[in-house]
Amino acid sequence: MAVKKKTSSNIVIKPFVILFKRFHLMVFFVFIIACLAFAVILINDILTKSSDDTTGSSSTTSSTIDQATLQRIQNLHTSTNAGASPELPAGRINPFNE
Repeated sequence: MAVKKKTSSNIVIKPFVILFKRFHLMVFFVFIIACLAFAVILINDILTKSSDDTTGSSSTTSSTIDQATLQRIQNLHTSTNAGASPELPAGRINPFNE
């Protein structure tokens, strides 16, 4: 018969192997949750750094509006102004009007 000699490394590793066999599912889920938390923190850090950047310059250029476009903008009605009621063609009955 072959007798196995117990080595010191086998004695140290065996309890960890037994614990891992018993709790491998819990270790997996804790690892996944830790990775997700790390990703959320990283994304939050990226978003807050990009919104704090006030040194950027505006890429818009000032341009002029011609008079015809300015007149059309001024002729637009606001929400407080009552618009003209729509006129139906002759001979048609509005089914939504009482």
